[in-house]
Amino acid sequence: MINKIAASIAEALANVKDGSTVLIGGFGTSGIPGELIDGLIAQGAKDLTVVNNNAGNADYGLAALLKAGRVRKIICSFPRQVDSWVFDELYRSGKLELELVPQGNLAERMRAAGAGIGAFFCPTAAGTELAKGKETREIDGRQYVLEYPIHGDVALIKAEAGDRWGNLVYRKAARNFGPVMAAAAKYTVATVFELRELGELDPEAVVTPGIYVSKLVKIPRVATQAGGFKKEVA
Repeated sequence: MINKIAASIAEALANVKDGSTVLIGGFGTSGIPGELIDGLIAQGAKDLTVVNNNAGNADYGLAALLKAGRVRKIICSFPRQVDSWVFDELYRSGKLELELVPQGNLAERMRAAGAGIGAFFCPTAAGTELAKGKETREIDGRQYVLEYPIHGDVALIKAEAGDRWGNLVYRKAARNFGPVMAAAAKYTVATVFELRELGELDPEAVVTPGIYVSKLVKIPRVATQAGGFKKEVA
């Protein structure tokens, strides 16, 4: 019987190794798998390469992972925000390597990994600093840059609901990079607020099929109160 539900986050993350490339879902603070990031900090894996759209906010989530000194390199599109002081300090002191990737390229490079595409030409970044050292080609009178897939050893994503086979549905903008990251990684862990019986999820609504998911962990739904504190929601 296929059952991908893990008893705990610690169980789901037990096999993450030092030096892994970890794809972490989320766009800004939407869909960030905070519970899995906290679990990764507790698990202790280090020397990680992290892929995310951003480079963390304030002192929680991805920023907490950076602050713990577990990340060697970050690949992202928007590293600097008003509250990205953890990233700023680490990068300016030479303790963190950065690979800056345009947002569309970031998504497509992971999608290419999941689709088995070896490389692709893209016009974004042609003629800029981001194209230096990369192969370029003129196609129909326009310059294109050769980009390679981003494969993950691990993907950490947050979904709305799932079943024991690992099929996932998302809530609105919280979907963001989750589907392409799940497909691009060798091992995908997803948190869900609701566990459904097989057949309860509308097949037309399933965005990430269970074949791309390794483990599911159910977490309580919480709401943020004034001051950043959280409370469980029934």
